[in-house]
Amino acid sequence: MNSSEENAVSGMSAGRSAMRMGPAELVQAAAMARRFYLEGKSKIQIAEEFGVSRFKVARVLETALERDLVRIEIRVPAELDAERSDALRARYGLRHAVVVESPAEAEETTDPENLGEVAADLLGELVDEGDVLGLAWGRSTIHMAAALDRLPPCTVVQLTGVYDAGTAERGSVEAVRRAAQVSGGDAHPIYAPMLLPDAATAAALRHQTGIARAFEYFDKVTVACVSIGSWEPGISTVHDMLSDEERAHYASLGVAAEMSAHLFDAEGRRVGRDLGERCITVKTDQLRRVPEVVAIAGGQRKAAAIDAVLRSGLVTSLVTDTSAADYLMTAGPTPKPALNRTDPDGI
Repeated sequence: MNSSEENAVSGMSAGRSAMRMGPAELVQAAAMARRFYLEGKSKIQIAEEFGVSRFKVARVLETALERDLVRIEIRVPAELDAERSDALRARYGLRHAVVVESPAEAEETTDPENLGEVAADLLGELVDEGDVLGLAWGRSTIHMAAALDRLPPCTVVQLTGVYDAGTAERGSVEAVRRAAQVSGGDAHPIYAPMLLPDAATAAALRHQTGIARAFEYFDKVTVACVSIGSWEPGISTVHDMLSDEERAHYASLGVAAEMSAHLFDAEGRRVGRDLGERCITVKTDQLRRVPEVVAIAGGQRKAAAIDAVLRSGLVTSLVTDTSAADYLMTAGPTPKPALNRTDPDGI
């Protein structure tokens, strides 16, 4: 049989297959599909085994899909929303975006605990042996540390002071200890409040031996984990630590979000820089040099704040929920890609 005859016969066979597959064809298609999809064999290997051309194998595999002999499913755990995750990553130019299902009471809940659990798994992927992991204060960061069950050997350093020194054992200090315990690495906690009464007191504390030692690691951090707060009671650590007069002052500057004691307006520009002088925290230019900065934040009440911080260019990856993600997908003009790490202030 010459090539033209073989092609004609193949065409007739393909035509018959398109209309109906007999038992022999069904069995062969199933066998080829098993080799290709389950055993990982190439079309050429399958063709050699069955004594047909690789083009015939390709047609059979295509027919197997059309006839529902093979069903391909892309499945992720039920709590993860893969479609929103990919869309959010693309919109903000992030390295990673992981969106989890919001709890039923999403309107009233910010940073549900499952965000921390998912972030713990993400850190298990991102952190390599020998890395320096930085943890900033935040409820979501604390939830994340509590959920950690695997980390390669790494150094763990606290990036901010604590919200209340009296709760250090249950807050960020304990989070640093927990992460170091899981990884088997060294821990460098900061036993100091995040916000001090004045810049002079903050400067003096930064020179204390233990705090200074932690600060020495800030330029070595390779993966950082941060939280985001909105400028309203109960959702911003800094907001709750200030007087009414101070809150009004920073509100007048257009503050929309807070992250690691740094304030941002809706466009991601820093405002109220004088506040940073009173805080024990990593500097924004240091965060901008960290290769991977993971933010953990969710809920409708934080959605606008998350957008603001993402526009700052400081964050490379985000763990959030569907409630916040739906807002973020339509929030204002398309932002600059976060991986450019550009500074909206231009300085």
